[in-house]
Amino acid sequence: MPTGTPPTPPRTDTTRAQPARVYDWLLGGKDNYPVDEAVGRRLPPQAKDAARQNRAFMHRATAWLADQGVDQFLDIGTGIPTEPNLHQIVQRVVPAARIVYVDNDPIVLRHAEALLVSSPEGTTEYVQADVRDPGGILRHARDVLDFSRPVALSLIALLHFLPDDQDPQGIVRELVDALPPGNALVLSHAASDLHSDLARQVTEEYARAGIRLGFRTRDEVARFFDGLDLVDPGLVTAPEWFRTEPAPAEEDSGIHAGVATVPSGGTA
Repeated sequence: MPTGTPPTPPRTDTTRAQPARVYDWLLGGKDNYPVDEAVGRRLPPQAKDAARQNRAFMHRATAWLADQGVDQFLDIGTGIPTEPNLHQIVQRVVPAARIVYVDNDPIVLRHAEALLVSSPEGTTEYVQADVRDPGGILRHARDVLDFSRPVALSLIALLHFLPDDQDPQGIVRELVDALPPGNALVLSHAASDLHSDLARQVTEEYARAGIRLGFRTRDEVARFFDGLDLVDPGLVTAPEWFRTEPAPAEEDSGIHAGVATVPSGGTA
């Protein structure tokens, strides 16, 4: 069950598109506004495929980690809840699992209390915060999660909303450095080196809506995993990442995805 009552959400700005609401539209959700739909409709059709592939990767990765016994998750950039949510996937395997969701969009907070409901044995908590304040996120997360035991840090389709001048490498390093050995990083990221023309079109359409993007090459995404041990099959496209059968259908993708663990000696 939730461990606390979320604060009153600030007013939702319906005049500007927001990434969480555009993503909701791409997934076929209803928790978005005309300004978000307008952005989604200007994106190439492959954007809907990418959203679906990204979501399916999250399902596979978190289910596998739960099967390995990981029972604590810190999911930053949660987005608008779409069933099955991360905690539902994990708590099917580990009913007592504890999950902290984090997002900076007020509309996510509005839905969180009703939709991010834990199993009776477990815990879910929602924190309204920005990934650019990793210290604040960690302080809140420690109220719910035991950082002396394994925690999976989930950064799904988030970091490409942080251009290089916002120091995404430093943010990820601060978050990962808080994780002791045996913890995991689950990450997906839009690619600039796969279908570069489509990536350029997506970047331009988001920019028209006032949303800056920082798509990256595979080598640039790999830097987020520096000092960690990548889990097989390594850093691949989202549909290529799986650990248990059946394998996902083969399809083209513009999303890099991977899972890594903190080695016994800690991060470098």
